[in-house]
Amino acid sequence: MMNPLSSSAGITAKLYEVNWLLVALVVLVGLVGVLMIFAATDGVWSSGAQQHLIRLIVASGLMLGVAMTDVKVWYALAYPAYFGALVLLIAVDVMGVSVNGSQRWLDLQVMRIQPSEVMKLAIVLAMARYYHDLPNWRVSRLSGLLGAAILILLPMALVLRQPDLGTTLLLAATGVGIIFLAGVNWRVIGGAALAGAIALPLFFRFGLKEYQRSRILTFLDPSRDPTGASYHITQSKIALGSGGFSGKGFMNGTQRQLAYVPENRTDFIFTVIGEEFGLLGSLLTIGLYILVISLCVWLSMQCKHVFSRLLVLGLTTTFTLYIFINLGMVMGLAPVVGVPLPLISYGGTVVLTVMTGFGLILSAHLHRQNELPRSQF
Repeated sequence: MMNPLSSSAGITAKLYEVNWLLVALVVLVGLVGVLMIFAATDGVWSSGAQQHLIRLIVASGLMLGVAMTDVKVWYALAYPAYFGALVLLIAVDVMGVSVNGSQRWLDLQVMRIQPSEVMKLAIVLAMARYYHDLPNWRVSRLSGLLGAAILILLPMALVLRQPDLGTTLLLAATGVGIIFLAGVNWRVIGGAALAGAIALPLFFRFGLKEYQRSRILTFLDPSRDPTGASYHITQSKIALGSGGFSGKGFMNGTQRQLAYVPENRTDFIFTVIGEEFGLLGSLLTIGLYILVISLCVWLSMQCKHVFSRLLVLGLTTTFTLYIFINLGMVMGLAPVVGVPLPLISYGGTVVLTVMTGFGLILSAHLHRQNELPRSQF
């Protein structure tokens, strides 16, 4: 029979070894989100900030629970999680809820979930296990690449049908990033890049819907439709520029008050930071993100197993892509594709999945010395 005292001592020892600096930085980013949502909703606590704080508290507990769980469990659940997320994506296609013309949510009565967010975690888990089990000599072989391509393309096809171009591109970039990190041959990378360049015009012409093509054309020429497709980008730039160096002050953003920037508590929340806290506040926010990313990369370097290392780097890649795509979109450096700013934008599923991702990173680091099985195939 297990001694309760020894079990308690083991949990205490694990808690002591958790990287609390990463926990603190992640929670701090989330609290910035609470503050900015409060400002974006004109100081109405119940219009998003309260819900974001509650979700942050719940997700923080979930993050620690995931962190305390042995990484062997996540290795064992990698493929089941991936196929479970695929089933949810298929369910969205069959009976999903449509919002603003996109069918991306499942209504569970008590809450709505966005399965594409769950897939962002599941694809990293599956690919980390895939390359952990794959012999090194097969990493750059066609058979090894084919398996990885299937893992990436299946969810991409389902998410693109919703349609959700931003998440589709994010899944593709995350998958390709993990293939690169797994050590694929540079000749394979060069060949894939050439094939991608050839396929890009065809994808633009036949793979995108009309409004998605319009967004890309608007990105290339923002002046083509200033009151229509270009409106988001134009107003976003005005809001960011009007903040100057130090901003107009908390709750004093005129662009926000006059509702010139749509979706300013979700995808375009960075405009609230830029207008009210200026360049200084924007750089501090980006600096906070850089600290989180740098710490995660450092943690990955201490993991001795392929699964743990790729799990940490893959999740860090996803988090980084969230940030780059959102900031690029808000600043007019990328097309508007509907990717939120992680932990700052309002959105329940995103907060839970991002915090779960950090729990997996903490788990991989905490159990970095544990032996992992390896299924040969």
